[in-house]
Formats: sequence, structure tokens, C-alpha cells
Amino acid sequence: MDAIQKIQVLGEAAQYDICASCGKSASRVRSSLGRWIYPAILPDGRNVLLLKVLMTNTCENDCFYCANRCSRDFPRLSFRPEELAELFMSLYHNRRVQGLFLSSAISRGSAATMEKMIKTAEILRLKHKFGGYIHLKILPGASFDYVQRAVELASRVSVNLEAPSKGRLLKITSSKDFENDLLLRMKWVKSLTSRKNFLPAGQTTQFVVGAADESDREILETTDYLYREVNLTRAYFSAFQPLKDTPLEEHPPTPLMREHRLYQADFLLRRYGFKFNEIVFDGRENLPLDMDPKMAWVLKHPQEFPVEINTADRNTLLRVPGIGPKSAMRIIKARAKNKFHTLDELKEVGVVVKRAAPFILINGRPQEKSTQIPLKIPSLV
Repeated sequence: MDAIQKIQVLGEAAQYDICASCGKSASRVRSSLGRWIYPAILPDGRNVLLLKVLMTNTCENDCFYCANRCSRDFPRLSFRPEELAELFMSLYHNRRVQGLFLSSAISRGSAATMEKMIKTAEILRLKHKFGGYIHLKILPGASFDYVQRAVELASRVSVNLEAPSKGRLLKITSSKDFENDLLLRMKWVKSLTSRKNFLPAGQTTQFVVGAADESDREILETTDYLYREVNLTRAYFSAFQPLKDTPLEEHPPTPLMREHRLYQADFLLRRYGFKFNEIVFDGRENLPLDMDPKMAWVLKHPQEFPVEINTADRNTLLRVPGIGPKSAMRIIKARAKNKFHTLDELKEVGVVVKRAAPFILINGRPQEKSTQIPLKIPSLV
């Protein structure tokens, strides 16, 4: 099988590793050759097109949710490092892609597979002098030397936890040890990057939401821990969808809205200054599906509103529905010269005024419907 056929199969097989946008809603672009190319936003705000591909889809693990698990019967393919590097550079020179996301199933042990992934990155960096974006997945159980080399070569690395705890991981695989195979590698990455100026885009992880019957509280508590303890750049959430010929093929699929709510709550932790203990969960320890997490917090704290738009500090502005980090910054910058007087003026700086109006004052004046703030939500705890 030639390289073009391989990249068509192994590119599509890489869809289960999330690297850029919000889960299943992430758009994908097929080239004329049918290969998967993913738009991604880098930490510096630049948009790039990533070739996302597996080194191999041959796997020795038994993860109950995974399309590549060892017991499934389908064609198994692998790239040689030289082959994949040459193909990537061809796409790069033809302006089809700008960066690479390289993941893999595990074939003949994590060491053998990591060696091939590292070799591919070395060919790109050293032989082809490619200085662009490379995201390398660190495989479970990878040695310290391979983790170190990945950190030296990559722009970003990821260690996919898949589940929020050791007990939950055991419900979906017997092949991985949560503490020793996964979390320890994340701690190594933190240690390596704290000593030298490596890995400009940091490290990430991924959770398969719902596969292990975990709650949103468990996922977000682990995510918050990772942000604090291993300098996680961000987490990705993939709503579990059952696959035929896997042990979980009869397991109910996870609603995509649950994935979406997790991303919204994660944004509150990463960008809005919220603490984990401020996230509102329902009686089953999940995020409410019928409202976004910020609104859930707002409606549980009516005493905090309305907020005076012309004097509130950044952290207070970020608590208001319809105001995000960019619009909060614009409000503060604009009012340093002139106060706001109307909702239309707020709309001009990016505020979603329909959402914000009930929760703000402008020069002491309540806005439309501001008296209709609910005092409680029976469904929340």
C-alpha cells in the first residue's frame, strides 16, 4: 500500500485524538486526496491547518471504547518515519498543511512506537529544517528519555488520561495504569519544561466523556488539579460514542451537549477566573444541560447583581453573562476615555447585550428586564 493510501486511512483513524477545537463540533477539511486536515488555533491566536495522523493503527491494548483495540478485525497499517516525514513535507511545500499532529496506537510496545514517532519528528526538524508546529502524543508507559526527546522536538505534547481517576480508568481498560503510565509522564513534562525553554505550546490531555460513567464533577476536579499541579495548557473532552465490535457497543452514547458544557466550564476555570468550588453541579454531580455554567453560577448568586458597567473591575465583568475576556478588556479600555451610556455602545465592544442587560447598570440605571433575575433554580444544588 502506498503512502497516499496509508495517510487516507491513518488520517481518518486519528479523528479520535482531539487536538484543536471543541470536540465533535470541530470542522475538518478534506484535501483532494481525501486526507484529513484539521484547522487549529495555536496559543498565540494564529490559525493553522494540521495534518492529523496515526503512526500506526495496530494496537496491543484493549481499551473498551477504542476503534483500534487489539481484538477488532480490520486492516492494520503503519508508516515508516522517513515515509511520513517526506509525505508531510510534500503537503507543506504545496501549502496544504502548516503543522503536524502525530499520535499512534501502540505496536510492539510503547518504546518501539515512540521511537518511530520521535524519529519522524527528528527527520522533520533536523533534515528538513521544519520549524513549524508539531504536536506529539506521549504514549502510556513511555520512558523518561523518550518523553524528554519529545519535549525537545515538539511544540506541544499530550498525554491522554481518558478518565479522571484510577478507578474510572479501570472501567474502560486494563492496559493502562493511571498513576504510573499516564500521570507520572505529565509530571515529567512539567519538570522538563520548568528547567529549559521547551514546549512553547505546553501539554494537553483528553477525556472520553461518559465511557466510565464518571460525573462532570470528577472530570473537572481532575482537570483543575492538572492545571495547578502539572501546568496543563488545556483539556479536551470527547463525548463517548459506542462503536461496533467493542465491549461498550451497547453503552448509551454521551450527549454532545454534555461535552459542550464541559468546555464552557473549562473556559471558566482557564480564562474567567472561576475556582473549581464555584462551578455549579446538579444533584447527580453533573453540569446542567439546560443552561451554560456561567449562567448557573449567576442565578445562584443574585446578590452579586446588577453590576455597574462603568466601575466594575475585570473579574467582576467576567461574571456577567454576555461578557468575555476580550469584551471585558475593551470595556475597561474604552471607559478610561468615555463612560458608557447605552447598550448599543456596549454592543460595539463585543458584549452580547441580550444576555448582559438583566445583570448590569449603566450609570446607575437598570437595563431592560433587569428586575427579572430568578432568585433560585430548583434543579441545582
